[in-house]
Amino acid sequence: MNQKNKLVHGQYYFGSSSTAYYDVAVIGSGIAGLSVALKIAEKGRSVAIITKKGQAESNTNYAQGGIACVTSKSDDFTLHLRDTLKAGEGLCNEGVARAIITEGPIRIRELTEMGVPFSQLDDGRPSLGKEGGHSKRRILHVKDVTGRAIETALLQAVARHPHIEVLEHCFGIDVITTDKLSEATRKASVLKRVVGLYAFTVSTGRVITLTTGAVVLATGGVGQVYQYTTNPEIATGDGIAMAYRAGASIANMEFVQFHPTTLYSPDSTERFLISEAVRGEGAVLRNAEGEAFMKRYDPRGDLAPRDRVARAIDTEMKQSGARHLWLDVTHVSKAQLQSRFPNISATCTQRGINITSDCIPIVPAAHYLCGGILTNIHGQTDLKGLYACGETACTGLHGANRLASNSLLEAVVVAHRCAKAVDDYLSTPPPESSRLLPWKDGDVTDSDERVVLSHNWDELKRTLWDYVGIVRTTKRLERARTRIRNLSGEIHEYYWNFKVEPTLLELRNLIQVAEMIVDCALQRKESRGLHATLDYPQKRSKAYDSIVRRGFST
Repeated sequence: MNQKNKLVHGQYYFGSSSTAYYDVAVIGSGIAGLSVALKIAEKGRSVAIITKKGQAESNTNYAQGGIACVTSKSDDFTLHLRDTLKAGEGLCNEGVARAIITEGPIRIRELTEMGVPFSQLDDGRPSLGKEGGHSKRRILHVKDVTGRAIETALLQAVARHPHIEVLEHCFGIDVITTDKLSEATRKASVLKRVVGLYAFTVSTGRVITLTTGAVVLATGGVGQVYQYTTNPEIATGDGIAMAYRAGASIANMEFVQFHPTTLYSPDSTERFLISEAVRGEGAVLRNAEGEAFMKRYDPRGDLAPRDRVARAIDTEMKQSGARHLWLDVTHVSKAQLQSRFPNISATCTQRGINITSDCIPIVPAAHYLCGGILTNIHGQTDLKGLYACGETACTGLHGANRLASNSLLEAVVVAHRCAKAVDDYLSTPPPESSRLLPWKDGDVTDSDERVVLSHNWDELKRTLWDYVGIVRTTKRLERARTRIRNLSGEIHEYYWNFKVEPTLLELRNLIQVAEMIVDCALQRKESRGLHATLDYPQKRSKAYDSIVRRGFST
């Protein structure tokens, strides 16, 4: 670590040069980013965690349900694997899924030892929830604030570690690779590889240059590309867009999971998540007429996988014209609801809904991306020195539809393996790189037309919601592609003519992510999992990945 760095009131300064060196830069402070940073630091490497908001702001912090893991004698790995493969609609990598599921208990033990207070029964056994697609109770949870509890424990461990620096309100712009350096350096490098990172510091308005041996992208999902989402404001697909611009492969972006049950609000695009675990405890979905309708769509009824439930709700809403449907939990005891779901109960109460006597108004909303940066189970991409884990990555675990609560499990297992892969990579010194050039703004100025950003942001989100939603058609996708390409041209021009700022950087990334979602959706000439299209109602017999590489999109 550069000894000239210093911390002043929570903001890192890099002297007059605006440069620093770390062995590894981890972008993102959710469960994946914090876990991999801790594991790398434990190997004696210097690590910078770069997070564009406060370090506790992440998708992990909003995760209610829990972690799916085999911990009960009535359950086994084979059953968990079967449920995962069935939900994934033939597109899961079985080897990856088997490894993640079987390694899960070890990683759960580590979280427990770190201080995560998983809920227990009176006899000391884990309190296990059940969610859609699971044949057994296997969801470890901390009431309905599991993500927040895990995040707290990890942040405390990070704060204690001497080899980790957390750079808050610091926005990763682009990965620097050897092909961006001098001609001599390019010739010395046998393979293109990562050598650094440009990042924007909000408090100073400056771009800093980090020289680093490896970059780990753990920036979460892409929910903000849609008009309605459960994701926080930070979920703008930054890591995926950065990897794409650097030349890494991106896969299966069409598989955007819409959570079936989010709290409907007529006056806001905000969508508070009503955990699937509520249905696991007996809640029933009802249509506008009060009918329990799910058995008409899937024999598993209210506990069918998310893609089936979301499509069923979408169909019922379109047929009836209703703006929302209902989730009925009034038959479950008040004590059980308040004990198991205190956060959901309190939020509904604040909005005038007594869940012990009132049905909850619900609608689907964009929730989780099953595609992302193409990696193996060790988080390795096809670009040397670039790694990814968590929702940002596509390991093959989720296939065409994520089984509920498998995401946090994937994050901790892949983070553990990724840390070892990064350490092994850094143990073999690459060819010497020339000094990275600092960021130059050139002739760009402060923008005097920021209305372009707000207008284009709104148009992008409405375009994705209207044309690339739960059920699609080729015609809708082509309309979306035309509009997105127009937005892309405008923001490309804006980016090169004005100084960078967080809103511009996020919109630039969201537009690239939107292009990839549409390109992958147009490649898939079938309905499978989360990609439902009226033009291709039948699945093909053989599954395949949809791939986007740098240069694929125009």
